[in-house]
Amino acid sequence: MNSDNRIRKIAVIGAGAWGTALSIIAARAGSKVMLWARNPALSNAINQNRTNVQFLAGYNIPDEVTATSEIAEAVAISDAIILAVPSQAIRKIGKMIHNVAPTNVPIVLASKGVENKSGKLMSAIVAEEMPGQPIAVLSGPSLASEVAASHPTAVIIASADAIIDPDGSLANRLSLALATPFFRPYISDDLIGVEICGAVKNVIAIASGIASGYGFGANTCAAIITRGLYEIKSLARALGGRDETLAGLSGIGDLALTCSFEQSRNMSFGKVLSSNQHCKKDLVSSKQDTVEGVVNAVSITDLARRLGIEMPICEAVRSVISDDMEISEVINRLVQRPLKAEHRCS
Repeated sequence: MNSDNRIRKIAVIGAGAWGTALSIIAARAGSKVMLWARNPALSNAINQNRTNVQFLAGYNIPDEVTATSEIAEAVAISDAIILAVPSQAIRKIGKMIHNVAPTNVPIVLASKGVENKSGKLMSAIVAEEMPGQPIAVLSGPSLASEVAASHPTAVIIASADAIIDPDGSLANRLSLALATPFFRPYISDDLIGVEICGAVKNVIAIASGIASGYGFGANTCAAIITRGLYEIKSLARALGGRDETLAGLSGIGDLALTCSFEQSRNMSFGKVLSSNQHCKKDLVSSKQDTVEGVVNAVSITDLARRLGIEMPICEAVRSVISDDMEISEVINRLVQRPLKAEHRCS
């Protein structure tokens, strides 16, 4: 790492749409970037054509970004490593990185989810597989194509040390390394809250898409977002996250975006699923690696059940995706839930 503690060289692990957009942002902010793609043909094409036709077509990738399919090459001289791979691959990728990464290089989680079976957050997995590496989380309302197109975007970067020394924290150093006139990272110390928001909002977005595909309108979408936010709060509180995080970019900001626009893969998947129930199994199977809410509908509800937390919208998505229930039956079950008072502030 640089002796002056500034982040100038960044490895982005994962050359999907989000990883590619982050590599573009890091380069625009002045960093040298190594972008790791699992497929050598993709990394070669990026280097030759300066675009990622497969995942983020139409956007120029700066010359400061070099693509590679060798993880050791990607992380060899990095000051920070951004993980932008599917959440269920974090443990495997983490082990690979730990064997070749320099000591104490920060790990930035841009992946959102809860690990299947273990119920662990991504930060817990990184702590297990890459002990000693500082951890930060990057989240917020940010469609990859709009980030690449320089639409003004605000996100959150969280690190635990921000509560002690905000200016000298990992979150602030990363914010300075990634900030551009059109990409504004705010800092937080609530890793748990930011992670839970990022993981659960994808499941809620599938519910929003299902409702849209079923023919419901804006009233239903607003109800799903509002009650979905309450489900996020319930889980975040149980794990130590803070309520105020839900009122910010990683909470209501990201939830509203993901539930309302079809550029969101989770929302658009839910809409397609609702309109094509006859081929539901094939759709679910084909999207497990690219639509985070598919796997997390199960992992999140498993975790909530263990904690004794009610998450009826997430359970409804699970029933459709994993339990093969008909959408009409799931909707009827939701709307016939007992009436109750709205939650109080506390």
